[in-house]
Amino acid sequence: MPRQLHLSAALDSPGHVDAGHYAALAHLAERATLDFVTLDDSFTPEPRRPDALAALARIAPLTERVGLVPTVTTTHTEPFHTSIAVNTLDWVSRGRAGWLVGVSATEAEARAFGRRPTATADALWTEAADAVEVAARLWDSWEDDAEIRDTATGRFIDRDKLHYVDFEGPHFSVRGPSITPRPPQGRPVVAVPVAAVDLAPYASPGGRARVATAIRYADVVLLDAPDHAARLAAATELRLRAGEHLRILARTDAALPDDAAADRLLADLAAIGTGVDGFHLVPAEPERDLAALAERVVPVLRAQGLFRAGYAAGRTLRDHLGLARPASRYATSAATNTDATATATPSAAALAEVTR
Repeated sequence: MPRQLHLSAALDSPGHVDAGHYAALAHLAERATLDFVTLDDSFTPEPRRPDALAALARIAPLTERVGLVPTVTTTHTEPFHTSIAVNTLDWVSRGRAGWLVGVSATEAEARAFGRRPTATADALWTEAADAVEVAARLWDSWEDDAEIRDTATGRFIDRDKLHYVDFEGPHFSVRGPSITPRPPQGRPVVAVPVAAVDLAPYASPGGRARVATAIRYADVVLLDAPDHAARLAAATELRLRAGEHLRILARTDAALPDDAAADRLLADLAAIGTGVDGFHLVPAEPERDLAALAERVVPVLRAQGLFRAGYAAGRTLRDHLGLARPASRYATSAATNTDATATATPSAAALAEVTR
């Protein structure tokens, strides 16, 4: 039986800010049983563009199965706030959240915040790696069973199961713990965009830093490659350096105005011998193209055994992607080190902040 594809799609729709529009697109993606949808964002001023994370949080209760992956920029943003926002999306979607990591590289965006000048791409992606590290530690800082909710005793939290993250780096110093319980997925899915040229020996420092972030922290890579040969070479290199757990989806244009375009897309999607796990589809006109995907492309892929007939039994984005739910690093250390609880237990003031 042929290996089945993972498929996702972008919902980007310039000029649309209403939740109903994006909910309708997400419903089309669910009809096609896509793993997840993305919504791009940046700090560049653009008329009538929604905040991606807020928009997907709004449509989370209006959808049931499709994963929701907004772009969230790490530059000019505190990782503590980012971790809470993505965690909240995971809770309101019941475990369907992801985070497409972005950086802010323009002087205009830096001036809009007024906190610091712009930095090189290398520095921005090195900082992004630290931001993802901080977020992962904060998501782990509550063990899964930290909430007691015992009305009889008045105990809400087991204080031994909350932990300081104690991160010290060149960009951030974060102690934690988080102010929200551990996400349903343990850690929401982290996606990083990578271009095939970033893996070449002559890649720019910024490209190499982005690849390093992906290899160390990504669950999913959205890969840009100019042709099948470059796609295969990049995917092979990523797997050698990151391991088999990484899901690599090749970004592919998905303009589907007619049957001929659908046939061309099907031919590309069927070429799964190019080292990737699937494809991230970028529609030209999302309403038209996602409908065509659900009605004309996906049924053919299913008939060929290349795509699932429906969503798996699991409901989370990690379930869709076949990714394990990670254990809290602090729960492991506490079980193996008798001193860990004493050094990681928050103060009364920290607990008061958590339960406020």
